[in-house]
Amino acid sequence: MGRLEKMEGRKVSNSGNATILALGKAFPHQLVMQEFLVDGYFKNTNCDDPELKQRLTRLCKTTTVKTRYVVMSEEILKKYPELTVEGLPTVKQRLDICNAAVTEMAIEASQSCIKKWGRPISDITHVVYVSSSEARLPGGDLYLAKGLGLSPQTKRVMLYFAGCSGGVAGLRVAKDIAENNPGSRVLLATSETTIIGFKPPSVDRPYDLVGVALFGDGAGAMIIGSNPIRDIERPLFELHTAIQHFLPDTEKIIDGRLTEEGISFKLERELPQIIEDNIEDFCDKLISISGINDKEYNKLFWAVHPGGPAILNRLEKRLELSPDKLSASRRALANFGNASSNTIVYVLEYMLEEKKDMKKGDSDWGLILAFGPGITFEGILTKNLTI
Repeated sequence: MGRLEKMEGRKVSNSGNATILALGKAFPHQLVMQEFLVDGYFKNTNCDDPELKQRLTRLCKTTTVKTRYVVMSEEILKKYPELTVEGLPTVKQRLDICNAAVTEMAIEASQSCIKKWGRPISDITHVVYVSSSEARLPGGDLYLAKGLGLSPQTKRVMLYFAGCSGGVAGLRVAKDIAENNPGSRVLLATSETTIIGFKPPSVDRPYDLVGVALFGDGAGAMIIGSNPIRDIERPLFELHTAIQHFLPDTEKIIDGRLTEEGISFKLERELPQIIEDNIEDFCDKLISISGINDKEYNKLFWAVHPGGPAILNRLEKRLELSPDKLSASRRALANFGNASSNTIVYVLEYMLEEKKDMKKGDSDWGLILAFGPGITFEGILTKNLTI
């Protein structure tokens, strides 16, 4: 375990472990209120099926989402009316929209993050770019670097189609880069839009309605580096240990295919149960490294990607967590929906807001968790340096 020092009211890591030095986020301009989503969606897709409309209404209530930001707009639908027509090959149109949108949001989130970081943009040495919403050569990592004005010598890594675990996977990769390249500063950017999978409602695809009720758009960014510079950088979290684990023979549980009609997703009903059945062993592997008793879950903080309320409820039940432990995840879900790889950034921001409400005896150790296709578990043992 690394040695920690106190400086200006916060702990400063000098262990060589990577730290999160700043967070940033960005969203498209369209804000969707959940209570108006159903009528708007069925109007925009020219569908009047009362049974499907009733089903989506129920789903919108159970997801606990209240607001979301989306790239989709009336202007886009007027320009591309074929997006609302079943069976038409529209992947080219979708990618034209998505490629531009995710780049714009990633640049905006990164600029916000860099401003909070406080060092010149020229000090960024590496970029890790994450998205499941685009496909092109060169990739979004290059367009992000170009849009920010980064040096052509900036080293880039791109993670595509990692889904909901992409943000934590990117953080794991950024941690490895920072710790193995002394003096490096890594920009991690995530950017997602649901336009890549937008479809009209269909009785043949009832599971599509879950995505309509749950997913949102946006971007997130972090600066990661080891050995923060005193009086300049203010580290937020120390990233101690990162692990990844996939569950054999579960690759069809979260199934996504890029087709001529865009991305088609299918989530099996047993996903929350599978996560519940495997989460305890996975967490115990991380927790044991910290020296905390395996079962003292309620002393930790929990930054969990909110894939949906069922996943959070199952995790809370299995680990016997007090309700406040997942409040940051539930707030992110309510305010932004499941924004795929971005959402963990929003959860971490809420974690920092809620630090003042920590109970006496709570540890400054916690877990950053996400679950994605595979089924893949991503986890990072981390320490809050702002307490």
